[in-house]
Amino acid sequence: MNAENPRDLPRVTYSNIREDFSGVHDHFDGVLPRVRETMLGQDQPNLIDGQDDRAGAEMTAQSPIDRRLTLGRFVAADADAVNRAFAAARRAQPEWAASGWAHRVAVLRKAADVLEDRKYEVSAACLFEVGKSRMEAIGEIEETVDIIRTYAGFMEEAQGFDVDLDRVNPGEETFDKMRPFGVFGVIAPFNFPVALSVGMTSAALLAGNAVVYKPSPDAALTGRLLAEIYRDAGVPAGVFNLVCGGEETGRAIAGHPDLDGIAFTGSHRVGMELLREVGAGGQHARPVLAEMGGKNPCYVTGSATLDDAVSGLVRSAYGLQGQKCSACSVAFLHDDIHDDAVARLRDAANAVKIGDPAERDVFMGPLINDTSLDRFLNAVQEAKAAGATVHGGERLSGGIYDHGCYVSPALVTGLPDDHWLHREELFAPFLTVRRFSDLAEAITRGNAVQFGLTAGIYTGDQSELDLFLNRAAAGALYANRPSGATTGAWPGTQTFCGWKGSGTGSKGGLGAWYLPQFMREQSHTIMRPAG
Repeated sequence: MNAENPRDLPRVTYSNIREDFSGVHDHFDGVLPRVRETMLGQDQPNLIDGQDDRAGAEMTAQSPIDRRLTLGRFVAADADAVNRAFAAARRAQPEWAASGWAHRVAVLRKAADVLEDRKYEVSAACLFEVGKSRMEAIGEIEETVDIIRTYAGFMEEAQGFDVDLDRVNPGEETFDKMRPFGVFGVIAPFNFPVALSVGMTSAALLAGNAVVYKPSPDAALTGRLLAEIYRDAGVPAGVFNLVCGGEETGRAIAGHPDLDGIAFTGSHRVGMELLREVGAGGQHARPVLAEMGGKNPCYVTGSATLDDAVSGLVRSAYGLQGQKCSACSVAFLHDDIHDDAVARLRDAANAVKIGDPAERDVFMGPLINDTSLDRFLNAVQEAKAAGATVHGGERLSGGIYDHGCYVSPALVTGLPDDHWLHREELFAPFLTVRRFSDLAEAITRGNAVQFGLTAGIYTGDQSELDLFLNRAAAGALYANRPSGATTGAWPGTQTFCGWKGSGTGSKGGLGAWYLPQFMREQSHTIMRPAG
């Protein structure tokens, strides 16, 4: 494969795990050192009204892979900077909305083209910033390109979601219009810093809103790269504004009087606070589109193909170090296959390659920070104190392990069935095992959590599959996938909707119903003068 023509290389997705990606690796081998030398360690200001902005406190970010490596110097936007971002957005939004959906589709498609041209450089930045494996990082950027094109396609297919209505009176015309809210705040997490940021911001922009965007403080580098992509694609100054920072900057966005709606991906606690304070805290209700995590079960029945089940469980539980809202964290194993499945899972977990994710064969990199490490190690101790057996679950040391939060994946068996570790999201490589003899009863137990994001099953029995599909209380269901038990959603292929405490809306991302949530309905009734 010719590495000088990266567009000719195979596309990486979360599901095509058996493809030959040797050409991709060869090309990426040249990109990684170039990005490390030219992109990392630089001053990366905010972008407000199309201009670099340095108002606020400097933040220096280190790579979780190796804390001796500086990602860059960023700016935690102060209150004045946030005010200027909202003022710029408020000024620019009317013209952006008036430009029409077809124009906005063209600009966003250009953004997808720009991102595709920079795909491997942004993937490398994502790898250094988050600690993703090569395939996870490249796959995320491929997904992001498809997100923009998919949403643009949905907007075009629906003709802006405008509809002609019935006429009651002669000479009267009636229309149903979808109109933007105005200025959307977007607050994104660290784990899919490009895909989730683009998923929220591109939908807001296509709908005609202006955006004030705050990436995670652990992902400010890709946040800046995204701002540059939108700018270079022709998104007008002020329509998209980047303000980095932590909780204080986030609160300034959420509490701003010019905020018309907010999109958020993160913890259940923060999402519910936003729903109360932004959604219902003002003079009128405002949209809060929040995706808030999961505690995702997978059921392995006696009729399952265990090779597929073990592959899918390991990939979903330990990929990206378990730092996915869709990660499988509870495995329900039927009595008939329990012991065999546990032995296979233990062997597969022991075989996982852990280390610098810039290396070709590394599957697990480090946890993102010390807070995540402490949460993981505390969970291991809690499990042991409850009498469970924990396979793995150790902090690693020596070499690069001493310069990041590297751990071995944890497989927990024998934990009491009512233990909180079966119910609470950890965002770590931590898989608990629960036994079952009756699938219906197991699904009831799996549903009995506050979350409802994803769920999976491995079965060779159609009646078992039907039972799962009819009763699993989650927005994204998967069956018999060796590439991922509960993970692997792709734009236009699987929608991604959180039920119960996993989301505030009834429409999921990656599908056609996501876009209208960034707009509000307005009917037009027009009586034309006679003659």
